[in-house]
Order: sequence, then structure tokens, then C-alpha cells
Amino acid sequence: MKAKMPKTNEEWFKKLTPEQYDVLRKKGTEVAFTGKLLHNKKNGMYTCAGCGAELFSSDTKFDSGTGWPSFTEPANRKNVELKEDNSHFMHRTEVICKNCGGHLGHVFNDGPGPAGKRFCINSCALDFKESNKKKK
Repeated sequence: MKAKMPKTNEEWFKKLTPEQYDVLRKKGTEVAFTGKLLHNKKNGMYTCAGCGAELFSSDTKFDSGTGWPSFTEPANRKNVELKEDNSHFMHRTEVICKNCGGHLGHVFNDGPGPAGKRFCINSCALDFKESNKKKK
């Protein structure tokens, strides 16, 4: 995958917090139940903390009980890439920001939405832009 927004590791290290760098650039995972956006109930758009690309709408966020923000689907499928991930002796599907190549989390087939997907996303990989729009 070739990111549209290439930066050197040094540039990413300067832009991101140490935790964001570990997750977005090194494919780490934040500690469950510690993310700043886990319990966010406001209306708005979740964007990539690395590049600002719109990723998930608050309309699709739900409490999965897993410790990470969970969504039934991306707000804009063009901004998200799914990639097979066989690391850590598991078979999963990684969720990547298509704009900057940042690791966001994983998607699982146990969600409540029509497609049955749970996009399990690291809170530190996201920023939130609040909207005045009322939730459906």
C-alpha cells in the first residue's frame, strides 16, 4: 500500500504522541478501557489522528463492551483499507487509514449492524470533530 501522505518516521514522531506513534505507525494497541473517545456520546465525525481523513460517524458508534470505540461501518469507505493480518498467531482483518497508511484497529464479524461488522478502533488513532447535527 502506498500512502498518499508520505512522511518520514522522524516527521511522524514529531507530529504524534508516543502512544499515537506506536499505534498508527508501529501497529500497536492501546490498553483496553483507557481511550479518551471510548465513552464519547457526542454527535460528530471521528477522523484519523494522523492525517484528518474522515473515518467513522458517531451515528455508527456502539458500546461493544470490548474496551475500544466500535463502529458498524466507516463513514467513507474510500478512506479505509482492509488488509489481512496474521500477526500474533491470529487471523484478523486490519483497518488502515487509506490516506496516510496509519493502523487504526481491526474489523470483526460480530457487530450489530446490517453487515454484522464491528470496527474495533484504537481511540488514540482518532480525533473527534463535534457536530450540531442531531443523532438519528
